Order: sequence, then structure tokens, then C-alpha cells
Amino acid sequence: MAPATEKFDVIYKCLRCGTNVTNTELTRLPEIKCICGFRVFTKVRPPIVKTLQAV
Repeated sequence: MAPATEKFDVIYKCLRCGTNVTNTELTRLPEIKCICGFRVFTKVRPPIVKTLQAV
């Protein structure tokens, strides 16, 4: 049996207008561009904060 892997979509945010776009929405378009025409995106970090104990 194959191991179950979680598949989640990476979310990108436009630097100019702040629109959130998923990776699958960007691959459908002929070129990587926001609806406002800007081409620079940042990757949105998940809201989960990991805490580690010091060794």
C-alpha cells in the first residue's frame, strides 16, 4: 500500500495589489501574471508556528 501523502496548494500573493493566487491558477494562465498586470509574487507562509525545545 502506498503511503498517504498530503497534497496542499501553494498560495502566492501579488506584491502590488495583494491578491492571493494558488499555484494551479497560475499554471492555467499562458504567462505568470496577476490580474492587475504585475508579475512579482511572494509565497504566503502557513499560519502554523512550530516550536522546538532546545537541546
